[in-house]
Amino acid sequence: MNIKKLLSQPQHEVIRDKKSERNLFVRRALLSFIGVLVLTAILTTNLYHLQILNYETYQTRSNGNRIKLLPLPPTRGLIYDRNGQLLAENLTFFGLYIVPEKVENLDRTFNELKELVGLTEEDIEAFKKERRRSSRYTSILLKPNLTEEQIARFSVNQYKFASLEVKPYFKRHYLYGEPLTHILGYVAKINDKDVERLKKEDKYANYAGTHDIGKLGIERYYESQLHGTTGFEEVEINNRGKVIRKLREQPAIAGKSIHLTIDLELQRYITDLLGNQKGAVVVLDPKDNSILAMVSTPSYDNNLFVDGISGTDYRRLLNDPNRPLYSRVTQGAYPPASTVKPFVAVGALQEGIITQNMTIFDPGYWILPNSTKRFRDWKRSGHGYTDLNKAIVESSDTYFYQTAYNLGIDRLSEWMKKFGFGVPTGIDIQEETAGIMPSREWKQKRHKKSWLQGDTISVGIGQGYWIATPLQVAKATSILVNNGRVNTPHLMKFIEGKTLEPYQDPLLYEDITTPKQAFWEAAKRGMYNVINSSNGTGRKAFVGASYRAAGKSGTAQVFSLKENQNYDASGLKKELHDHAWFMAYAPYEEPKMVVSIILENAGGGSSAAAPVVRQIMDYYLNKRLPQLNNQPEVIQDEVTE
Repeated sequence: MNIKKLLSQPQHEVIRDKKSERNLFVRRALLSFIGVLVLTAILTTNLYHLQILNYETYQTRSNGNRIKLLPLPPTRGLIYDRNGQLLAENLTFFGLYIVPEKVENLDRTFNELKELVGLTEEDIEAFKKERRRSSRYTSILLKPNLTEEQIARFSVNQYKFASLEVKPYFKRHYLYGEPLTHILGYVAKINDKDVERLKKEDKYANYAGTHDIGKLGIERYYESQLHGTTGFEEVEINNRGKVIRKLREQPAIAGKSIHLTIDLELQRYITDLLGNQKGAVVVLDPKDNSILAMVSTPSYDNNLFVDGISGTDYRRLLNDPNRPLYSRVTQGAYPPASTVKPFVAVGALQEGIITQNMTIFDPGYWILPNSTKRFRDWKRSGHGYTDLNKAIVESSDTYFYQTAYNLGIDRLSEWMKKFGFGVPTGIDIQEETAGIMPSREWKQKRHKKSWLQGDTISVGIGQGYWIATPLQVAKATSILVNNGRVNTPHLMKFIEGKTLEPYQDPLLYEDITTPKQAFWEAAKRGMYNVINSSNGTGRKAFVGASYRAAGKSGTAQVFSLKENQNYDASGLKKELHDHAWFMAYAPYEEPKMVVSIILENAGGGSSAAAPVVRQIMDYYLNKRLPQLNNQPEVIQDEVTE
């Protein structure tokens, strides 16, 4: 036997089970097929949910990634005076805009722009504030007010800044600055407080893309009308945020323009007339209390605030001892002094406390009953026997001390509130103080003390706790002129639109209907004789006037004198001098204007304030309204019953 052949054969032969192998293959194939079916079913189900059931949801999400709404800010409405003279306009400027999401390194970009276009830290801070309130991929103003040179430099280097572009924008501009600041107010950058307020009022969405908002004055009060309605542009963007096509546009609706009651030329004339004198003047048309002029000096240029006032300029205004930032017409609260005597007279006549012919003897002082307390008259020698007409004409303090004492603080306070003291006038700007019309309740609440009889006496001549604004004095004078009819002082004449929207009086306060016509006439007759009778305190200032006016002076004490102390202005600092008041209306027969003026620390009302009122009336009646007086009228010495 061949040994090699034997050795080459396997020790045993493997027997294959072909049937088992076939069954195993079938099972594995079946499991794989079932797995494929399950996966296919899952994918099909998901596709069904994506493409059928939730198609709109995912389509919206998809569009949201490539479709954006870009805000189109409205153009702000303009502001005109009563004669159509433009006061506030929108000027075109150029700014550098940036889409921050498209910039890889903002800090590096800012550093490059500092040298290229003079980008400042203030610009960067303003940009960051604006970015916080802006949606993604919104073009945000980075550098405002680009000069031609800056635009040219950027244009040459624009290839380095694909995410930046120079675009035009509107900026508010006030053509006359200081004379109108306390009327117009100003717009300025939207800040966090504005955002909070807009959200609370559900107006925030309407300010998308808008940088400025009204802060004070007419700009603030009529913000909703001036601002307009924001539009939008629906665009498609690519994955880099670049607009590739515009889908549709909803145009912005421009703000409405407003025409004021102010006469620009009268406003500027009075401003020049006051010069550097601290004070305030308001001129009303008594037929409806539209405000013809409203001047507060000193003032400031409202254009400083439009782009954001510098810290240096703001501190200068804030620390100025002459306080240019607040309006003396509506926020300046002073003792109204003797200007209120005609109003007190009407209330006292109606209450039966006095009559037109009742006479008292004025020795130059008045003694509080059951005491030794003396209240001095401004005229140390007294006015002698005095009736109501003489008390108003010569401004007898003693007469009105007695009247106030008999009237009592309760009725006195109630009557003066009817004339508008101690409450807001309702003027259509927000910067107004209500002043103080003192009462028992007021003193107890403010000073935790009871009202004393002596308190009433000072109030009777417009001193003591009583403080009022020049606008309140003007409004009270208008009520007197109109025999108790109460009109709201206002600055808006009408608003432009599809139809003109004239001012509508809100009728905040009721008319004074109880006094007899004779009582109104008695007070007005006294005011007429202040200017036109031989012993009137305002006669000297109105000698030779071509119209007949009526008025009342007032001298407000800055500090109280002791009983035996004499007032000597020459030995006092300027800020301790008396304030000079005068209120008047003209022409007497058919009033066209009411004027209220206060000159701070200027001295006596008749000597300091009355001559200024004369100049204002001369200018308005003889130059601005020449049709009223073509021929000088003969002035009577005195009106008699």
